[in-house]
Amino acid sequence: MPAAALALAGPAAAADCQGADGPADGPQAVHATLCLLNAERTSRGLQPLVQDGRLDAAARGFARDMVTRRFFDHTSPGGGTILSRLRAVGWLPASGAWSAGENIAWGSGELATPERIVDSWMHSAGHRANILQPRFDEIGIGIAAGAPQGGVPGPAGTYVTDLGARAAADPSPTAKPAKRTGSR
Repeated sequence: MPAAALALAGPAAAADCQGADGPADGPQAVHATLCLLNAERTSRGLQPLVQDGRLDAAARGFARDMVTRRFFDHTSPGGGTILSRLRAVGWLPASGAWSAGENIAWGSGELATPERIVDSWMHSAGHRANILQPRFDEIGIGIAAGAPQGGVPGPAGTYVTDLGARAAADPSPTAKPAKRTGSR
């Protein structure tokens, strides 16, 4: 098969996702990030992720927190975790099973574009596993202008994606108790 045909069979080119090579700010960067992530998923036969406002709020708040308090970790300096963030925004179901994962990244200059961030996640086993997790069907995306550390010249962006899946509890009397799981 010619190389050009192979390229067409893969994930959507960044050009297909408006703003993919643009700055890490504003709604266009969020849209481009979602477009790129869904291109990776759908090219492998997975369902696209749907944005959830509560997951967006958790991801956006955490990205801002990392920039403001100058840390880069899944756990905040005060001990906040993805579980506490999802609980705070009301995303966790009152009953039923759920699963969640989180990807974080930051870059400066040309490394801060949605295209470069998604590419770096796809080349990292753990981040890639979260993006391609078949059970995940929801996503929240937060992008904060700036770096999670001082001394970074030029424009930068800090990215958080919170991915998840929720299942309602089965009301039948033979249903087994739901198991709660989490991943990073």
